Amino acid sequence: MRNKNDRNGQTLGSVIHTLSGSVREYKKASILTPLFVAGEVCLECILPFVMAELIDDLSGNSVQPILKYGAILLAFAMCSLLFGVLSGRFAATASSGFAKNLRTDLFDKVQDLSFQDVDRFSTSSLVTRMTTDVTNVQNAYQMLIRIAVRTPLMMLFSLIMSFTINARIALIFLCMVPVLAVIIFGISLKVMPVFRRIFRKYDAMNESVEENVSGIRVVKAFVREDYEKDKFHKASGTVQKDFTMAEKILAWNTPAMNACMYVALFLVSYLGARLIINTAGTGFTTGGLSSLITYGVQILSSIMMLSMVFVMTSMAQESAERIAEVLNYTPTLTSPENAVTTVPDGSVDFDHVSFQYSSHSKRKALTDINLHIKSGESVGIIGGTGSSKSTLIQLIPRLYDATDGVVKVGGRDVKTYDLVSLRDAVAVVLQKNVLFSGTILDNMRWGNENATEEEIERCCRLACADEFIQQMPDKYNTWIEQGGTNVSGGQKQRLCIARALIKKPKILILDDSTSAVDTKTDALIRRAFAEEIPDTTKIIIAQRITSVQDCDMILVMDGGRIVEQGTHDELISKGGIYREIYDSQTGRKEAV
Repeated sequence: MRNKNDRNGQTLGSVIHTLSGSVREYKKASILTPLFVAGEVCLECILPFVMAELIDDLSGNSVQPILKYGAILLAFAMCSLLFGVLSGRFAATASSGFAKNLRTDLFDKVQDLSFQDVDRFSTSSLVTRMTTDVTNVQNAYQMLIRIAVRTPLMMLFSLIMSFTINARIALIFLCMVPVLAVIIFGISLKVMPVFRRIFRKYDAMNESVEENVSGIRVVKAFVREDYEKDKFHKASGTVQKDFTMAEKILAWNTPAMNACMYVALFLVSYLGARLIINTAGTGFTTGGLSSLITYGVQILSSIMMLSMVFVMTSMAQESAERIAEVLNYTPTLTSPENAVTTVPDGSVDFDHVSFQYSSHSKRKALTDINLHIKSGESVGIIGGTGSSKSTLIQLIPRLYDATDGVVKVGGRDVKTYDLVSLRDAVAVVLQKNVLFSGTILDNMRWGNENATEEEIERCCRLACADEFIQQMPDKYNTWIEQGGTNVSGGQKQRLCIARALIKKPKILILDDSTSAVDTKTDALIRRAFAEEIPDTTKIIIAQRITSVQDCDMILVMDGGRIVEQGTHDELISKGGIYREIYDSQTGRKEAV
């Protein structure tokens, strides 16, 4: 059975229906554009007919026909120009507004995705969809509501006018239409697979850029600039190679169109001239031949323009499918109907919980976790790299859902809570937490947008951040660069802890978030927590024994399991893994 979120399962109709929802307030501009285009085309098709009348009425004895038809031509031309300007303005408004809404809808959708969903799409791919893909769809939309309306109307009206002048000669244009249609269709069949490859390679190239920029300090520290340049050049080269191939295929479009146009115009000119000569201008006039040639140029030019629209929309179709894939995607984590909006306390229970990141994973990240934490308790978690410490705590605020078993907060299954309410009650200072561009006050209000400066200062004092903030020139109004690049690692961690405290959470989780601060500051932060927020459940993941030894309960994890559990003294007396870690960090053995 095909997965409902599988992009390949989308039909063109479903993609159009999904994207049309982003037109919204720009429907009026989208409707007015083709209406003005239709008016412009009608007037343009009348002009050659009027010119033919002018040419046939010229006798050389009077300027009256010139004045008469000249006034008509000028009026029609001015009206056509006005309609063209209005259609262009409305088309620009509609397409740019549509693109704005599309980016907004995509961004809003991304905010609802879980960690697992973001991993599925990849960050670089999501960025490409919100930038390059939206731009492609925007350009295609503008062409569809303007050029794609203009060209068939121009072709139809010009054909009708041509047949009113001379049906037999006009058949030449009609015969050329299917020939050109076959050429366009053949080119599109060749170029579409290439465009599909290009967008996949765009994702890979953007991923390389994102990885390099985010890890630029590591790149420079290991002097790997040349390696990264070479890697990017290869990714960029493959995109360039495919684009070149696509352009080579599309390059056949214009010469083929021109060849058909010149052949058609030659035949029209030849047959029309013979008819004029043979009938002495009675069966066919010079003005008729002139207008017929003009209509022929309009018909064949319309087909050329239609081919450009076809190529653009073909390229945009892949982008549209990628965008619709995200918009139609059902997030793996959602709030249930009649969700609970109040978390009564900070108790946490794991009942036979197991977890694996993917159904294709060979082993489980967590296996049969049984854990019961009372509200207000402090719990330390320690273990080696890869022991799934971070995975364990990410199940509490439903950043991921347990594969088996039940995770409870406040005595209720976390799946019964409204996601916003649950996550408001659980503050997580992740291992890779970041600061955002803005002042320190702006960053702190991520925890609570209505927090007063007094509340912010209090939380910063609890996190031992106030001391270095007061030394900054602008204190709490100091500007933080994107990612917090203008503060040290320890300062960033303390600011992130303060930001979490501003939420006034019932559960505070510190995921190795004091690793960059000294042991004295670490001890001061833990003491402040014990004294100032005694009713908040505190879960501390750490590598240092000193960071967790005063906790009410300490968990030792290994291979996704809790292998030891107890207080510091109890674990020391057991002489297991915890004792080994303690001895290695302190350099001495404590008597059992």
